[in-house]
Amino acid sequence: MSTSCVPEHSVTLSIVEKGWKSIELSQYQGFWLLHKYFPGSMACREHFESSKDDVMLITTPKSGTTWLKALTFTVLNRTRHDFNNHPLLTTSPHELVPLLDYDLYVDGKVPDLTNIPSPRLFCLHLPYELLPTSIIESNCRIIYLCRNPKDTFVSLWLFLNKLVSEDEAPVPVEEAFELFHRGISPYGPFWEHLLGYWKASLERPERVLFMKYEEIKEDPAFHLRRLADFLGCPFSDEEEREELVEKIERFCSFESLKSLKVNKSGTTAHGIQNKSFFRRGVVGDWENHLTKEMIEALDKLTQQKLEGSGLTFKDAKK
Repeated sequence: MSTSCVPEHSVTLSIVEKGWKSIELSQYQGFWLLHKYFPGSMACREHFESSKDDVMLITTPKSGTTWLKALTFTVLNRTRHDFNNHPLLTTSPHELVPLLDYDLYVDGKVPDLTNIPSPRLFCLHLPYELLPTSIIESNCRIIYLCRNPKDTFVSLWLFLNKLVSEDEAPVPVEEAFELFHRGISPYGPFWEHLLGYWKASLERPERVLFMKYEEIKEDPAFHLRRLADFLGCPFSDEEEREELVEKIERFCSFESLKSLKVNKSGTTAHGIQNKSFFRRGVVGDWENHLTKEMIEALDKLTQQKLEGSGLTFKDAKK
């Protein structure tokens, strides 16, 4: 049973009136949060009680969130479900792994999450600096997935344009690029979001796993093993002999997930078509959408923002 619990403290918000037409963003402590879900984000931040066995999947939007949910759910629950009767065959990854502030702390109401079997698997987009204190103090596991900023921007721009009302023109790429470059994007600035989790992964590698979309695409089997090791359930010798890693890789591939009926029809609880989460899933699609000037500007900014951190991105040309 949930109870209403709107945050008691007042916050100063600055709402973007123009720009991303399909969403409004509120600036809070240097980050841009989705205005519609701000009460849920604050209620989650103040009242979520984490356990050390929890697993938190965290991304910036359009960095491979859907794929990460499918992979982690399958690895974590591989002894409970076989591939013939797997929940992913009939249920969206977004329903199997809910977003805490969007799906559970709806409108600031505090849900009862105590009956969810351990280990509980949740997702968030919040920056590290805005995570619920209990997530940090509980020493639960955090898996962070990021993506090259150019591909992240293109995927975000195309996705948000799908949400623009039919009577409005989509946001031109030039306008969207200016916003993203200025740090105005969901849960942005993008680079500050990255760095918060990157630094946490260096300080607490046993509790924060930092992953890159491009690297998983390049060698899925290696990173599935890495994921399982981090979760404390490494693949056994028998599972390796049965080629379970490769089977999970194929089962959760972009092509496989996209082909499922549940992901080709229906909508999320928020009215977004499930098929909207499956466009191309490739590395380097930014080459098809960005001008030379945009590429140079984003590369220069990324270099400036990440300088000295040790975090880099490799451009994979098609």
